[in-house]
Amino acid sequence: MPRRVGHTALEEIVRKVLLTYYNTVSFFTLYANAGEAWDHAKLAEAPAPADRPLLDRWLLSELNRVVIGVEDAMERFDTAAAGRLLTTFIDDLSNWYVRRSRRRFWAGAGTPESVSAFATLFEALESLTMVMAPMVPFITEHVWGALRRPEAPESVHLARWPQAREELIDTELSEQMALTRRLVELGRAARADSGVRTRQPLSRVLVGAAKFGTLPEQLREQISEELNVMQLDPLSAVGGDLVDYTVKPNFRALGKRFAKRTPLVAQAIQTADAKSMVEQVRSTGWAHIQVEDEPVEVSSEEVLITEQPREGWTVASEAGETVALDLELTPELQRAGLAREVVRLIQDARKSSGLEITDRIHVWWSAVDATTVRALTEHTGTIAAEVLARTFTEGDPEGGTHTVTSHDFGVTFHLKKA
Repeated sequence: MPRRVGHTALEEIVRKVLLTYYNTVSFFTLYANAGEAWDHAKLAEAPAPADRPLLDRWLLSELNRVVIGVEDAMERFDTAAAGRLLTTFIDDLSNWYVRRSRRRFWAGAGTPESVSAFATLFEALESLTMVMAPMVPFITEHVWGALRRPEAPESVHLARWPQAREELIDTELSEQMALTRRLVELGRAARADSGVRTRQPLSRVLVGAAKFGTLPEQLREQISEELNVMQLDPLSAVGGDLVDYTVKPNFRALGKRFAKRTPLVAQAIQTADAKSMVEQVRSTGWAHIQVEDEPVEVSSEEVLITEQPREGWTVASEAGETVALDLELTPELQRAGLAREVVRLIQDARKSSGLEITDRIHVWWSAVDATTVRALTEHTGTIAAEVLARTFTEGDPEGGTHTVTSHDFGVTFHLKKA
């Protein structure tokens, strides 16, 4: 008898794949119909794919790779492989491309960069809907009704399979973006270990990775923005080590291979140079030690590595790649962090006041603490851009506003739709 799929597995597919796909379509249609609305006619205004921003070129590269991969999997009747490809692409689309491109959609369809973003997201969703249609026929049919070009068939199931454009596949860019995302994940892990909140800007991040030097400036900027740091440098930019290493024997693993010699091997591990062992293990998976003048190799599973960051730093490493964050907070950084908290407060106030996410607003503010006043004054432009405020003014409002007060920060805001 075939094994039944449990409810938990189905719920996971719905939540992580189908809802993410549907929410991405909803995001697109929301902003396409807001402000200076986007329509299919504007596809002709978009730059050629090769001339679009790097993030757009990356998405189109991944899209065409997926179209080819899913077609190949379906021809082999391997729906599981097709599903894995689609799951990965939907995650890339929503949790990286859309999130990294939000500001371009906020701007409406009135700028070349925004037109490019709308065209790229539409093209991705259109092709994605067509390749998903054989597996999820009903939701894709519904989405097709929202995305359909005027000249396209009424049903997605009458549309032709999308033709992959292999010339848009950029393997080098895919590898660079994968490295970028790995470094971001390492940086997030380092932040989580440090306890420093994500909204607090930090002065710099140091990166150690084999191909970090080849990353384009646009991808370096994405790492800085994702980790909320002011400066991005290679790990080699600082002298000395940022981490103290301790290497201990894993007696259980050693015993399986060395039996009675385990105590001798364990002693050799404890007396060996920890830093050298860590470097060897991370580069090859093995470390060389001397046991009674005899060379012996021990594997990464046979040693236990502990890292202790130096004071003032938090470090995360994996598979030979390292990210180190400088935790020293200057008054300037603290004020920048306060400005980020203010953005959160105003965004929450927008939601509670019933404003649409695309509505522009006017904001008036007042604060009693001198540090808060300085933070809001220094970062007026950044705050206004983040909350879609046409004006961000100290003082009292004219009336008819939504008011919110934060006792934690000693500040009051008055919001009014522009």
